[in-house]
Amino acid sequence: MQTIMMLNPNSSVRTTEAIAASVAALPVSNEFAIAYQTLAAGPVAIESQADFEVAARLVPDAVASANADACVIACFADPGVSAARQRVDRPVLALAESSYRLALGLGRRFGIVSIVEPAVGRHARQLLELALEYALAGDRSVGLGLFGVHDEKALDKILAVARALRDVDGADVIVLGCASMGRHREAVELALGIPVIDAAQAAVTRAMSLLTLGYKRAA
Repeated sequence: MQTIMMLNPNSSVRTTEAIAASVAALPVSNEFAIAYQTLAAGPVAIESQADFEVAARLVPDAVASANADACVIACFADPGVSAARQRVDRPVLALAESSYRLALGLGRRFGIVSIVEPAVGRHARQLLELALEYALAGDRSVGLGLFGVHDEKALDKILAVARALRDVDGADVIVLGCASMGRHREAVELALGIPVIDAAQAAVTRAMSLLTLGYKRAA
């Protein structure tokens, strides 16, 4: 049996539990075991650029020491992914990148529901690096932060932002831009009538595909 490590690069156990709940909703093949690790030395949440940089420094060592056939960096900021890929000869998956690539198979232009305004700029830079900026319809923040999206009341704000992405920006796929937003995926998809992507699910299913096909790299 092959193991996929879901590495949460912040120190929030609650976030790791939310990621595990999203992955548990998938029809996971018996060929894979999913393990979870919370990076205790990481920032409490990855919202600012400073948070991102701290996590990016820690992630490569954590990936290199992981006893797994593939690793998923379970944060939509994708911290330390490129450096981690240089350290190991096994797939290292990123939540945002995996979500964008899945979105392109489901529609023409996607919209991102971000947790805080500073994340919008990071997403724009990454999309340029991936040469995927042409597919972005819009990126709007709910302004709740990591722990705000755990609240049941967050759904109303997420729905409002997702509707604006669809109706104003022209998105035909919605990407939930936080690993903790997955619990709201089905409700948002039902309300909007267009595909909605849970980033943790997108990355772990991509990891399964790469391992099944025998690939050693994620990109």
